Amino acid sequence: MSILPYERDRRWVPGTRVPCWVFSTGENLARHAAHRVAEMIRQCNAQGRPAVLGLIAGSTVVGVYRELIRLYQEEALDFSRVITFNLDEYYGLEPHRLQSHHRWMREHLWAHVNIPRENVHIPDGTAHEEAVGQDCQRYESQILAAGGIDLMLLEVGSNGRVGFNEPFSEPKGRTRLRTLDPATRRAAAGVFFGETNVPTQAISMGMGTILEARHVLLMALGEHKAKVVRNLAEDAVSPRCPASLLQSHPDATVLVDPAAASDLTAEATPWVLGPVSWPKERIKRAVLWLCEQTGKALLKLDDGDFRDNQLHQLLRQHGPAQRLAHRVFRWMMNTIEYHPGGKQPRRVLCFSPHPDDDVISMGGTLIRLVEDDHEVHIAYMTSGNIAVFDHDAQRIANMVTEYNRLFGIDCDKSEAVEKAVLDAVTRKTPGDPDAASVLKIKSLIRWSEAKAAAWEVGVGEENLHFLDLPFYHTGTVIKHPLSGEDIRLVRQFIERLAPEQIYMAGDLSDPHGTHRVCAEAICQALDQIREDGGTVPEVLLYRGAWQEYALDEIEIAVPLSPRDLMLKRSAIFMHESQKDEALFPGSDPREFWERAEDRNQETANRYNRIGLPEYYAMEAFIRWSGLPL
Repeated sequence: MSILPYERDRRWVPGTRVPCWVFSTGENLARHAAHRVAEMIRQCNAQGRPAVLGLIAGSTVVGVYRELIRLYQEEALDFSRVITFNLDEYYGLEPHRLQSHHRWMREHLWAHVNIPRENVHIPDGTAHEEAVGQDCQRYESQILAAGGIDLMLLEVGSNGRVGFNEPFSEPKGRTRLRTLDPATRRAAAGVFFGETNVPTQAISMGMGTILEARHVLLMALGEHKAKVVRNLAEDAVSPRCPASLLQSHPDATVLVDPAAASDLTAEATPWVLGPVSWPKERIKRAVLWLCEQTGKALLKLDDGDFRDNQLHQLLRQHGPAQRLAHRVFRWMMNTIEYHPGGKQPRRVLCFSPHPDDDVISMGGTLIRLVEDDHEVHIAYMTSGNIAVFDHDAQRIANMVTEYNRLFGIDCDKSEAVEKAVLDAVTRKTPGDPDAASVLKIKSLIRWSEAKAAAWEVGVGEENLHFLDLPFYHTGTVIKHPLSGEDIRLVRQFIERLAPEQIYMAGDLSDPHGTHRVCAEAICQALDQIREDGGTVPEVLLYRGAWQEYALDEIEIAVPLSPRDLMLKRSAIFMHESQKDEALFPGSDPREFWERAEDRNQETANRYNRIGLPEYYAMEAFIRWSGLPL
């Protein structure tokens, strides 16, 4: 197969038990997977036989299916002989329900290509309990009758599951009804608008069925998949990680982005596999890793520490230990910055994907920027309305009615709105999207909280901007793809405001994907400005509530005092709809303010452990290089 342009920067990962390829971006990964599927279809069409595909639903494969649809529409990829078998389906969910894999597949692939309806197969989530076993046997027979699966697409859950083959599943199991692991239900909570709405069972192909596919492509995106990618690709086969069974498959390949690959040995500590080159970034990472391995501060490292931990090559080429340690010490000292916006007043812009990311992620830095007399602006890119509980919307609607009644204002309209909200919430089936009237009230709740939080850190309402980008307008966790209109709105805003420094969320670990899409919108807007001869300001990337940058990645660390952290906490508390119990908390049981404080204090502790000045807390940033995230 010829190398396509977007594959030229992919790299093979040595030292893994199953072949792994790292792609520079998730988009390039998706295109590669789609072209692997297209190659199989064309090959089978040329042989006059159907291509039998094993498919999955979910955010990981959205880009794959978009590219397959493009190939059908623009390059005449013919699906008329294709037969598909979906990996799984939630049990008890009707095909029309928003979270049904049946509906998802129809909306994201089947309805857009010329695949005959009778050629698509998916487990029946509505079968009576006594008939499920027979239906599953029939599903297996249909796979056999089709000649077996030629190519299976897979993703891996953070707990190592494949499909709904949870940890300790039968390694030779067949399609059957399965009970979902608590971790799996928590991961699906966002799509179902709360964990209580997630089904407790699902029908899934077994690992035995999956491993009989002739070719397997497993995809993983984001840092939250890094640990499990290492487990499945490098560790021994374990029933705790069903995905590790792919090590025994004769033609299985793992496709990952840099974030998902970050824990693999060849990416994290390549020097333990053999000789490597030693650019500045790798020296920094290796020496900081050595501090962690030995429990020593930088300036306490000696030659023996390097030799005992497989860094003799680094010692020989750039040592002795004292010289190496002092170099890295200076590099890390240079990251500490009390004035992140500079000492001269400038116009600074913070992009916040959700209405609370600004204060959660960089509230202390916002305080510092305001204190340094910079003109600080905050742009909220989405409404965040899906993260508000129904009872909050009802409470606000009722409060408006009571306010009007109290002051003798005609409350007919507010009563009508209150009734409409109550009716919409009452009629809604758990897991269904909200009515427009409810979404509007929820948007107002998030916006009012964002204003209160910004005031708390010193940013006035005149410098707050609510972009409300179109991609978010679905009323569900699954969003529209990023469009030219989204990018146009971001570009126009940047050009109108003309900031001299920009902060944006650069993490790809947001479980719901909004940070990823917002970052892409900003990057593409900035690229367009640059290509058209405009000036692109300094861009600093911060992390969201989920994870922090590795110590060797940090380029700017802003020290925070106890007062800064307390004021930041107060700002986060202004987001009352997200406090105590958030609708989409992720897998971390701590509240957002607790995560933020723990993370900021741990960053300071990491600096202290390597022998740098001891601070109470720190917020960390890296610089945008102009490359895709």
